[in-house]
Formats: sequence, C-alpha cells, structure tokens
Amino acid sequence: MLKNIPKILSPELLKVLCEMGHSDRIVIADGNFPSESMGKNAIVIRADGHGAAELLDAILTVFPLDGYVEAPVSLMQVMPGDTVETPIWDEYKKIVAKHDERGEKAFGEIERFAFYEEAKKCYAIIATGESALYANLILQKGVI
Repeated sequence: MLKNIPKILSPELLKVLCEMGHSDRIVIADGNFPSESMGKNAIVIRADGHGAAELLDAILTVFPLDGYVEAPVSLMQVMPGDTVETPIWDEYKKIVAKHDERGEKAFGEIERFAFYEEAKKCYAIIATGESALYANLILQKGVI
C-alpha cells in the first residue's frame, strides 16, 4: 500500500502516469469513445466503472500539467449543428482549477475528427464508463 495515492488510480494507471515524460499525452475517454481502435499504438487502460471527472481529479493529484504550452488540457469540440449540452466541462474546469493555477485558461478545444487523430498519437488512453457526451479530453504532462 502507498500513502496519499487516490484509490481510483490502479497500479496499471499509476505505472503509465509514471512512465510518461514531459509533453507526453494521455486521453481520458468517455464510454462512447473508440478507445481500442484509436489506441492501437498506445496503452489502453480499462476503467469502465469510473467516471471521467473522478479520474481527472485523481490523476491531477499526481500528474503535472505542461506549463510550456497554452492549453495542456484539450476537449473534443462539439460538432457544428449538434445541440448537445456539455455540463461535464464545467466539472472539468473546477477540477483543473483545484490543481493548476491557470484554471479555465489551461483548456483548449480540438475539432472532433482532429481529436481522433491526436488521440492516435497519445501515450495512453483511459477507457472510462463516462456516459456524458463530448466528455473526452487529452492531458499533456508537464514537469515537477
């Protein structure tokens, strides 16, 4: 057992977070995201019983966001014409503000299909059971 490690962070996920270096990226994917097909060249970690917000909060207790880029947190942009609401984004912004002084300024948006292309280049993808739509995000690792 380790102290001060959120219990939601599995040994596999902790190992991946530790292995990642500066500017490596990880996807926190909602339940609809094609994690396995996007993650053919990445490590895919299953976290089906967990929500994306609770994982984001736990991850940011041990994971520094990149301070050398304008937006180390990238959201999947809502498709034009799609009327889906994204209240989970407000949760994400509160969580990031708790862990990073930039708060809401740490966020950027990536068009849906460009997001998929970026996800294919990420070190790892966490497949969550998140049911909120457009709940996918990419985190870029910084330094301590």
